[in-house]
Amino acid sequence: MSGAPLWTTVAVMGPLVAGIVALAGGRRALQSGLVLGSASSLAAAWGLAHTIMDEGVVRHLLGGWGRPLGIELYVDGLAAVMISVTAVVGSVVSWYSSAYFGDVADLRESPAARGARFFAPLWLFLWSAMNGIYVSGDMFNLYVMMEVLGLSAAAIVTLAVTRKATLAGMRYLFISLAGSMLFLLGVALLYAEYGTLSLEELAAMNPGGATAGWALSAMTVGLLAKTALFPLHSWLPPAHAGAPAPGSAILSALVVKASFYVIVRLWMHVFGYGLPAAEAEGALLILGTLGGIAIIWGSLLALRQVSLKRLIAYSTVAQIGYLFVMFPLLAELAPGADPDAWNLNAWNGGIYHLIAHALAKAAMFLAAGSMTYAVADDAIESISGVAHRLPMSFLAFGLGGLSLAGIPPSAGYVSKWLLLNAALESGQWFWAGLIALGGLLTLAYVLMVGRYAVQIRHSPEPFRTVPRRMEWAAITLAVLTVALGLRAVEPLALLSIGGARPWP
Repeated sequence: MSGAPLWTTVAVMGPLVAGIVALAGGRRALQSGLVLGSASSLAAAWGLAHTIMDEGVVRHLLGGWGRPLGIELYVDGLAAVMISVTAVVGSVVSWYSSAYFGDVADLRESPAARGARFFAPLWLFLWSAMNGIYVSGDMFNLYVMMEVLGLSAAAIVTLAVTRKATLAGMRYLFISLAGSMLFLLGVALLYAEYGTLSLEELAAMNPGGATAGWALSAMTVGLLAKTALFPLHSWLPPAHAGAPAPGSAILSALVVKASFYVIVRLWMHVFGYGLPAAEAEGALLILGTLGGIAIIWGSLLALRQVSLKRLIAYSTVAQIGYLFVMFPLLAELAPGADPDAWNLNAWNGGIYHLIAHALAKAAMFLAAGSMTYAVADDAIESISGVAHRLPMSFLAFGLGGLSLAGIPPSAGYVSKWLLLNAALESGQWFWAGLIALGGLLTLAYVLMVGRYAVQIRHSPEPFRTVPRRMEWAAITLAVLTVALGLRAVEPLALLSIGGARPWP
């Protein structure tokens, strides 16, 4: 008997129940919630990955209810990869957060206490929502889960209880709600036209025409705002910089990927074959162009930052661009290839970059959190000489940054090599040059931080002792970026199950 119903339920309900446990407050309840959420998510990720490898794409009608009222769950290789990445990064961030917030005697008084008290339940509810997005098989449940995710993420941004953090959180909340309204508008248009919200049924109908086009346009713009693609990225740097370090890691590594995942589902699986070829290719080119601008713009702004966390946040703006460069490469094939296929190198490269960025960026934010925790300052100049006192954190930051730059043998190297191959085999030299230039700019701002960290211009006093758990968490994710560069076969094999094709 298939274990899919069990694992799909655990993926969503495990973190949700853990969040309810953490709401009780108190050190033991918070730690119990984080442990339960991590254990259930890792178990669900392992179970779903093995089930899909053995049985292929799985479906589960929650409670046994079918369409149109039932909650339909659908998991293919792409969904399993997303759940697995979220489980690994989320578990390590949870481990880090238990040391970052420290032991708080009174969970009701100081801003630090508020962070310790509310981070765990908010994060666990957000985790449940992300997994819910990855397994949802219908439009309305996608909308509901995105709302839970947006509200939880905005609240995490404000945990610092400063004016800047509050403003950043409110800005993010308004952008998220606006994006949700556009998505809901598209959902309403599709339901009025086709009478169903099931992603699989919609794909079977090959939705096209004016109504489908307007629906897809509205949903795409709303999702682009949530993903922070240029020029809809202005909310991201202040939000990521204002959040506590584990919150920044979650937002950058995971949260923006959830809306990108929905874009992929819509464009590749629901509307991929229904729209006229010329219109679809034109839209994909626009997405790729915005991604290309994001790579250059985000990298240049990262080079100008004096705040370490804002530098990493602008790096996220740039790295998101690579995800969208995938789109114009998908439809361009090598001579003699099947005209009805996607460019598999582009697909694998774009999604593998999502994995590589999640691990690397989480490692960088956690390492930066350790360094700024030690010197009690977020300025890049303040980390002078920190490499000599926190070598593990410095190594974690460096490995993560080198992965983003595409230096072998990291996961970032694999993803960018695949994207370069996709561009070169189809003769698109412009995209190949853009990918290479983005890698050089990434290397430039990573080395800029490294120079400050290595040079001893002054010794910050007092230098706070960083809990070893925080350093080990960051280096764990950094090492995983290298491991996935050396062992890319297994994730790519899982990704190939149903992920690069229309709904079977």
